Amino acid sequence: MVRTHADSLKWVEHGTELLAAQVAMLEEQEMAQPCALPGWTRKHLVAHVAANADALGNLVHWARTGERTPMYSSMDQRNADIESGAKLSAVRLAAWTNRAAHNSAVAMQALTREQWRAEVVTAQGRTVPATEIPWLRAREVCIHAVDLGTGLTFADLPDDFLSTLVADIQAKRGLDKVPDGQLPEVAAYLAGRPHSLADVPDIGPWL
Repeated sequence: MVRTHADSLKWVEHGTELLAAQVAMLEEQEMAQPCALPGWTRKHLVAHVAANADALGNLVHWARTGERTPMYSSMDQRNADIESGAKLSAVRLAAWTNRAAHNSAVAMQALTREQWRAEVVTAQGRTVPATEIPWLRAREVCIHAVDLGTGLTFADLPDDFLSTLVADIQAKRGLDKVPDGQLPEVAAYLAGRPHSLADVPDIGPWL
């Protein structure tokens, strides 16, 4: 399917609510347990999602003002923010996540049509129009809601989001085709997450 700007904004809202609901269910001890991503606790993951909202807020500022504002000053700073965030209490971490998501949403809502067309540079060095920002955020909140390991799976994400995700990852991985199978399992496989597909090569992690 062809992703529209409105689609991306819708998926950001859906994924944000989904993630916030999972975080709100977790007690301090549960937040300190490993998430589905190797080497990270749930606190690391939630800190990453919160820091990502702040970082994408920098790109929104760039689009609004024309002032070059990179997502992160460096990858070392990005990693340090995650590590320090992982030391926060579950309550403070949830508050940061919710506040960052709210501020990001408000900032995006304030952009004009012309500002949405402004070019910004992602953390990976890609120059993209600001309309790409909501899609970047939708991927983060939707996929990482599953990565929390609370029982959500890719089957709990919207089909239209999954279809767009499959096409996006296929293009970025340079794959000629994707394996046959149910859409959530194909999306999970391409994203390097646990899946039920048989006889497929390991293509490594993504996002």
